[in-house]
Amino acid sequence: MKLTPLDIQQQQFKVRFRGFDVREVDRFLEQAADAFAAVQETTKRQEEEIRRLKLEKQGYKEREETFKRAMLNSQKVLEQMKDNARKSAEIIIADAEVKAEKILNRAHSRLSQLHEDIAELKRQRVQIEVQIQAIIDAHTKLLEIGKEGMDALDAEDTKIKVLNQ
Repeated sequence: MKLTPLDIQQQQFKVRFRGFDVREVDRFLEQAADAFAAVQETTKRQEEEIRRLKLEKQGYKEREETFKRAMLNSQKVLEQMKDNARKSAEIIIADAEVKAEKILNRAHSRLSQLHEDIAELKRQRVQIEVQIQAIIDAHTKLLEIGKEGMDALDAEDTKIKVLNQ
């Protein structure tokens, strides 16, 4: 049975011979009822405070869980960003290596072409030198033949002059 301050105030006792002073008992019961009411009020306030604190605690726990999930998600996103950056860097490096290889291949091809062009120019130079030398030799022979012919003509002219004299 739940006891209330009103129950204490309204409690009646049987009066017997040589019993307690009724007024004194009533005063005590009234004081006890007031004290009991104060204790009940304090208990009620404390229960309300406990309920409020429990709700607040539950709110904090929910926020804590939300923060934990947010932190985990942030870590996952950060890891994904790192992985993406790493992959992107690998792609950039691979692309740069391919471009460098192409540049080197073009440079080697160009160098090979230049060597071929130089060899062709040297061959042409030798060929031209041979042709010029052949032309010089042919003209030298023609000059010698022409000189011999002139010498022969001069000799005949000399004979004709001698004969004419």
